[in-house]
Amino acid sequence: MTEIRRRSVLLAAAATPVAAAVPAHAAVPERGRPLVIGHRGAAGWRPEHTAASYTYAVQAGADWIEPDLVPTKDHVLVVRHENEISQTTDVAAQPEFGDRRTTKTVDGRSVTGWFTEDFTLAELKTLWAVERLPLVRNRNTVFDGRERILTFQEVVDLARKLSRSSGRTIAVFPETKHPTYFRSIGLELEPQLTALIRRNRLGPRECVVQSFEPTSLRRMTGLGVPLWQALGTTGGPYDLVSAGDPTTYADMMTPAGLARIARYAAWIGPDKSSVAASTLLADAHAAGLRVGPYTFRAENQFLPAAFRRGSGANDFGDAFAEYALYYRLGVDAVVTDFPDLAVIARRG
Repeated sequence: MTEIRRRSVLLAAAATPVAAAVPAHAAVPERGRPLVIGHRGAAGWRPEHTAASYTYAVQAGADWIEPDLVPTKDHVLVVRHENEISQTTDVAAQPEFGDRRTTKTVDGRSVTGWFTEDFTLAELKTLWAVERLPLVRNRNTVFDGRERILTFQEVVDLARKLSRSSGRTIAVFPETKHPTYFRSIGLELEPQLTALIRRNRLGPRECVVQSFEPTSLRRMTGLGVPLWQALGTTGGPYDLVSAGDPTTYADMMTPAGLARIARYAAWIGPDKSSVAASTLLADAHAAGLRVGPYTFRAENQFLPAAFRRGSGANDFGDAFAEYALYYRLGVDAVVTDFPDLAVIARRG
């Protein structure tokens, strides 16, 4: 038994649950081999949502790559963490766009900055991507100004290119961001995403669609690709909140809530903190759902206290021990900024 496995046994007494039957349309990992999902590519090593980040993730062994989707003014789906782009591009340094800075209410929160829906695709393509967390990942700032914003179509094309070069199928894992908000301003995400999935003939091994909003997912049932219900730690999905529905994420993670999710989705994606010390994993498997917790990172500030090493918040801790813990628990996938570390840990 390796040291990683020895630690995991000490930290996780729970036995691996037996998975229930999985919907036929689900993308199912191999038995005993959880999928590694590159969160925005390999965001720990390159500025997120860039071609370099996605390429690094696949070269490191990631099975899926994750693009977050937001629309442009001319209704093209582009890949950014948020529709507010001052943290992920150099837009604030471009004087010609100074008058685009504004304040909006997005999902009930006041947000100030520059927003993708106020730019055409051609305008966004003049901007450079930058590291979103420069104080945490200063090393990544060396890549600032080297990559342009990608469209979702460009990510699909890249995934297929990487599939050919790696000799294995790389799935895209798009997330609809703020779908209720975008619907309210006439820039619906789901019809555009549906059209792209159909146009590219993406099947269940090539695409899995995720959202925190169940309404968004329900609008895409029948596409022939698995759906993934992401779950937050507090409150409830904004589509339900805005409709006056009191259902919370906690409600959705009960056995009854999981049974409802299983009617339209094949996966749930909870925060990793919701999995380790609860029955969520076993309950989800009993409902026929696969489970892929998020987000695994290597820096101390994102690790449980037992796995931290050194004194700095951004020093690397014992990320391998954390992966081993969750692999031991029986998760079906991990969503990670460091897919290389997740792949190494998966080897045991």
